[in-house]
Amino acid sequence: MDNNYDIITRINKAYSGMSKGHKKIASYIMEHYDQAAFMTAAALGKELRISESTVVRFAAGIGYDGYPGMQAALAAWIKSKLNTVGQVGARYAGSTQSEVISSVLENDRENIRVTMENLDSAAFQTAVDIILEARTVYIAGIRSCAPLAEFLSFYLNMIRGNIVLLKTTSLSEVFEQMLRIGKEDAIIGISFPRYSMRTLKAMEFANDRNAKVITITDSVHSPMNLYSSCNLLARSEMVSIVDSLAAPLSLINALVVALCLKRPETVKESLETLEGAWNNYQVYFNDEINFIDEDTVLSIPSVKKSGKETDASITGEHI
Repeated sequence: MDNNYDIITRINKAYSGMSKGHKKIASYIMEHYDQAAFMTAAALGKELRISESTVVRFAAGIGYDGYPGMQAALAAWIKSKLNTVGQVGARYAGSTQSEVISSVLENDRENIRVTMENLDSAAFQTAVDIILEARTVYIAGIRSCAPLAEFLSFYLNMIRGNIVLLKTTSLSEVFEQMLRIGKEDAIIGISFPRYSMRTLKAMEFANDRNAKVITITDSVHSPMNLYSSCNLLARSEMVSIVDSLAAPLSLINALVVALCLKRPETVKESLETLEGAWNNYQVYFNDEINFIDEDTVLSIPSVKKSGKETDASITGEHI
């Protein structure tokens, strides 16, 4: 394996061909890298209930001379991530707030432009067809990708129903929620660097059960593509403590619009049903701003003042 690859890239590239025991080690390192960096081979083996020799063979399997070499590489990778804050300081040193805003938004625009130019339209259409035809659609998005998964889940539920948003902090709970996934179902895995091993495991499980697998990720080199039959790529680069998710969100927006155009009557019916429910059950009563005659009216409960009930609806003012 190329010595220029960092430890996480090595794990990602080798993962599909790993044994069950080695995948267990890979998953632990990806999810608990800050702890693994300070564990001996014996300690890591004990934590995972596997032999020390298996841990040593894992290190050799991803291209290191021994476990100490892999441990040093992991420590170096963690250090490089911690230096990200320094990179932010170097890039924006001396910049005004206005310049920072302009730079970040320009970066987002560039990410969207590159995504537009490189998006595989055939894969996009395939994703639309898979989502519409699936019996149940599972959506996986962990950590910083959770808002993307929730956004997609919200709108897919309006378009077609039978949506399962995988929300969990443990891998065992992921499998429990996917217990009945099969060949008539589909999963959408959303993951960007640092890639989530839980999301990858969910996609692997779905693939093993012959479900259709769609991935939304950043690169053809992403490990999320290992089990996917349909890859939607969106650029997420930014020199910051967080990656830019503007392009991924735009891609998801496009996916939702395309699905709506395929099922216009279903969407209309869903919206009308929701509107009726909101009105009948006063879902937004006392919790919304209504626009009447171009004046903003904030409706809140009546309050008593000096022993008298007072109408507290205020137009264009605050209490």
